[in-house]
Amino acid sequence: MSSRNYMHRCLDLARNGAGAVAPNPMVGAVLVNDNMIIGEGWHQQYGEAHAEVNCINDAMMRLNAESDRTHNIIEESTLYVSLEPCAHFGKTPPCVDLIIQHKIPKVVIGCSDPFDKVNGRGIEKLRAAGVEVVSNILENECKALNKRFFTFHEKKRPYVILKWAQTADKKMSLDNNERLYISNEYSNRLVHRWRSEEAAILVGTNTALLDNPELTTRLWEGKSPVRLVLDINLRLPLHLKLFDKKVKTIVFNTVKQEENENLFYYKIGKESNIVSELLNALYQLNIQSVIVEGGAILLQSFIDAGLWDEARIISNEEPARPVGGLVIKNGVDGPELTAAIKVSEEKILSDRIEYYTRTNP
Repeated sequence: MSSRNYMHRCLDLARNGAGAVAPNPMVGAVLVNDNMIIGEGWHQQYGEAHAEVNCINDAMMRLNAESDRTHNIIEESTLYVSLEPCAHFGKTPPCVDLIIQHKIPKVVIGCSDPFDKVNGRGIEKLRAAGVEVVSNILENECKALNKRFFTFHEKKRPYVILKWAQTADKKMSLDNNERLYISNEYSNRLVHRWRSEEAAILVGTNTALLDNPELTTRLWEGKSPVRLVLDINLRLPLHLKLFDKKVKTIVFNTVKQEENENLFYYKIGKESNIVSELLNALYQLNIQSVIVEGGAILLQSFIDAGLWDEARIISNEEPARPVGGLVIKNGVDGPELTAAIKVSEEKILSDRIEYYTRTNP
């Protein structure tokens, strides 16, 4: 097998950590001796052992940790890892120290780690210890797997996903402010899965007031994201579901800074730069990704500012209940997506879901 094949295996393993390791990246590792994988591992839970540790431990178990031959085999092996091993003390000790301790002679790395405390230091320390290092194997694929992590550390802002549902004539809601149910139950379940994959979810004042959403993952097994609401003048009543304190909720406003049980009022600056203010605040709060779920004005503000990474649009193509038709004519227009590239689409019964990324992000 080639280095690319082993790196593909690292990526497959890394994906097992989705939803459990943030704000750390997903990482996979394999240990190879004489063209045979003798150990595998991935980062399984935030705060716990990294991929390299689990991989080496797996090899020790497979080979019988008490055997002298085991150590000889490991010392003749190559470690493949999808992200540069860490060289600093965090929740766990540096992985490079463990690699050096086990005298692994060669390490093949998918891509460098952009985190300030790593960013080349892991590679430098390995080479200083006499370890042969080969880097940038499937670099683009490795970066894509951790696009949230890379965006956060390179652009100093969270990864932003825009999501909305619209009718065939691109209306998001009715003129009378009555809630419009557009997407079907299967699409709704998919949306809850999307929520479970992100650190936070954001809505504006009108959406919170008119729809009274929970913004949880109740239709999907997984952790609910931190709930974010933009309420500039603090006019939302506390009886809304957002304020039930079941999930951490942050209210961005220009009035006060205050923290209560699972409810945090975060004061931001002038409304004219609201999107930049929000993203800067989320960076300071170490929130690596956010899915923006409306309404139209808030979504359009991210589009106009060019501060988004993905858009997911659900369009109803068959008669929508309770409206009774595909086209409602009179209603609130959905956002106008610009500087976008359509990358894929799928059909779920009555719904068509289109996926976009930004051009020249």
